[in-house]
Amino acid sequence: MGSSCRSCRWLRLFVVVLLLGFLVCTSFCRAQDDSEPDDEITAVYIVTLKQAPSVHRFAQELRRGSKNHGFHKKNGTSGRLSRLNNPRNVSISHPRSGYNISRVHDSILRRAFKGEKYLKLYSYHYLINGFSVLVTPQQAEKLSRRREVANVVSDFSVRTATTHTPQFLGLPQGAWIQEGGYETAGEGVVIGFIDTGIDPTHPSFADDASEHSYPVPSHFSGICEVTRDFPSGSCNRKLIGARHFAASAITRGIFNSSQDYASPFDGDGHGSHTASVAAGNHGIPVVVTGHHFGNASGMAPRSHIAVYKALYKSFGGFAADVVAAIDQAAQDGVDIISLSITPNRRPPGIATFFNPIDMALLSAAKAGIFVVQAAGNTGPSPKSMSSFSPWIFTVGAASHDRIYTNSIILGNSLTISGVGLAPGTDKMYTLISALHALNNNTTTTDDMYVGECQDSSNFNQDLVQGNLLICSYSIRFVLGLSTIKQAFETAKNLSAAGIVFYMDPFVIGFQLNPTPMKMPGIIIPSPDDSKILLQYYNSSLERDEVTKKIIKFGAVACILGGLKANFSNSAPKIMYYSARGPDPEDSFLDDADIMKPNLVAPGNSIWAAWSSLGTDSVEFQGESFAMMSGTSMAAPHIAGLAALIKQKFPSFSPSAIASALSTSATLYDKNGGPIMAQRAYAKPDENQSPATPFDMGSGFVNATASLDPGLIFYASYNDYMSFLCGINGSSPVVLNYTGQNCWAYNSTISGADLNLPSITIARLNQSRTVQRTLTNIAGNETYSVGWSAPYGVSMKVSPTHFSIASGEKQLLNVFFNATTSSTAASFGRIGLFGNQGHIVNIPLSVVVRLSYNATTNS
Repeated sequence: MGSSCRSCRWLRLFVVVLLLGFLVCTSFCRAQDDSEPDDEITAVYIVTLKQAPSVHRFAQELRRGSKNHGFHKKNGTSGRLSRLNNPRNVSISHPRSGYNISRVHDSILRRAFKGEKYLKLYSYHYLINGFSVLVTPQQAEKLSRRREVANVVSDFSVRTATTHTPQFLGLPQGAWIQEGGYETAGEGVVIGFIDTGIDPTHPSFADDASEHSYPVPSHFSGICEVTRDFPSGSCNRKLIGARHFAASAITRGIFNSSQDYASPFDGDGHGSHTASVAAGNHGIPVVVTGHHFGNASGMAPRSHIAVYKALYKSFGGFAADVVAAIDQAAQDGVDIISLSITPNRRPPGIATFFNPIDMALLSAAKAGIFVVQAAGNTGPSPKSMSSFSPWIFTVGAASHDRIYTNSIILGNSLTISGVGLAPGTDKMYTLISALHALNNNTTTTDDMYVGECQDSSNFNQDLVQGNLLICSYSIRFVLGLSTIKQAFETAKNLSAAGIVFYMDPFVIGFQLNPTPMKMPGIIIPSPDDSKILLQYYNSSLERDEVTKKIIKFGAVACILGGLKANFSNSAPKIMYYSARGPDPEDSFLDDADIMKPNLVAPGNSIWAAWSSLGTDSVEFQGESFAMMSGTSMAAPHIAGLAALIKQKFPSFSPSAIASALSTSATLYDKNGGPIMAQRAYAKPDENQSPATPFDMGSGFVNATASLDPGLIFYASYNDYMSFLCGINGSSPVVLNYTGQNCWAYNSTISGADLNLPSITIARLNQSRTVQRTLTNIAGNETYSVGWSAPYGVSMKVSPTHFSIASGEKQLLNVFFNATTSSTAASFGRIGLFGNQGHIVNIPLSVVVRLSYNATTNS
């Protein structure tokens, strides 16, 4: 879905902004001609200027002022970036720089419109030099003709894409031990979350969970907003920054302050969940519906949290607000940005990379910030990827080995599996259908949904009491019109022994997460299994031969319960909803020479913190923890693990962190077999095959190995610029977004030539040579090189053996020769095997498109 534009009355809009008390940088001008109509069609536009943003100017000043272009160690010893040499923190010493740029923006708008009405929402100055403004299309066209203006883009909408995963990832015995244990894991690293906010009262975000006090990270300069629902004292040494951004939503008249909270407070639940997955405190008890499910911990439990709320329960979010949040996070000095959000549509234009969010994140990468983004939940079809750019680390979702199952044993000895975090029954109980327990005043004609058990007044308590009530699970539960919680309230009021939900046959392929239940219960997710249940039930009824009325309910069953976790060796596997490659380069779905996703991580059935007022999942309302699934849950796993890498290697660039995570990934499940990928929405476990790099990128994250990768692939901002300038017709777009001319780059490169820990060639014609440069961050080591060629391609890697000293570089030449034309990608791998135990994994993807009249492409 694209962003929507609404008609609005200017004066009413301004009053709404004031009443909400939303602190945005605004310039509101009234027309001098009162005869102008009040209801002109307006929209939010993101405007970038030709002058470079702060981070680019400061980086140039630093390059001129220092002969050493590497990272400087703080005090000459620790290896951390000093504030002097970190371009993100130059703004701390220049507090008026943003104010001055904002005045320039105001001046441009006044000169452009000369008394016309407009509303400026934000001034961007750190990662992007520009602003967002509410104007008419005619005014936007007028702005685009200004000599100071580089680009005018219509705003667009975006959407939101544990107790055991630390153990599954081997953190307690591996990565945490290397960093001194969980009490120091991630300490000093700041993770910025662009999400739905945070519940500051949750124990996962307290700073007194350990007897060791949190340090104050000196490189962070963010603030904590204070509002009625986010009062003074909400932030602490753990939660060190919190802001919210909603100006674009307010201009549309869709912001509801009572539901969405004009503050950093999380009224949804999603933001609290993702923050705790990455950085929640260690050892927090997970208690839901009175049942204990273990203790929770984030991946980097001692890292710091900074929250930039730009998404909201009732409408999602908008790019103008997200860009403002990213810009502020970078200026504040975060080390990592976690984005569990994706655009609602593929960006238009000559390439997907050219959109305000990705280009702001390019500047963030230049500033040394590692950016993690969810791949999206639009799988399993090819090209369903919603995260595009090579400077963004894109994460898909996989299962982990802990699963919760429930089952019901019928009186005929058949066992049916289901879901439900519920206690079991102590014996066999009589089954009674809700449709057969109606009181005399209720019929299915009066209420066709009465079988969903949403109102206890519809039923005869004498029939239901002490029995298992059978209820229907229809599409209305999926849409939130009916709820499990209300059905259990009905059962409680009727004194039922428990509930059995059967799946409506019209709900095809819907996958259910385990749902918390206070009393015995089970949901049978399979329509086929639901038919078996109903056939047994109906065949066990005794009816009067004359009246045909039921005189005895003969079916009985026992619910085994689903509170205890089971563990599977067939994990991880790629979840059906995880978005897949290849990476779409443009709106015509041409393939980019960039491998996406980069990696997969646990994303299915993840326990994590939940907001006390969270409404994203009605089944977890009022609970402190929730079990959620999605690539939104996978991305913060990587954000937390990246914090561990940043802690160990503080001078690592974003590309170095990405390389460490990628080259160390595993390709195998717990059984030692290949990782499998679910291929269908319906019955996904019956439709799976070995995962390819388009399903899982480099593989499944290996937390411990990523802290000792051996060899690193570095890619710089200039490399990304050379790549963007190599896209046909991109020069004016690059200039518009970055303020830099492509002629300043002596040569351009394709995506395949970026120094990434993967190789993707979307169109191999005849032959091609690709080079990679590796840097040794470990001790002296000798490597042997092996490879498996993609189908239809012969290949050679040179050298096949090399010795490399600590700190040295090694050039790797990869020769591809097309032998068989194809329309689909084929896959291979290069493996580098060190005599000190390091293994470097490089996935390959090639599509051969032979043209025998073409010259060799080298």
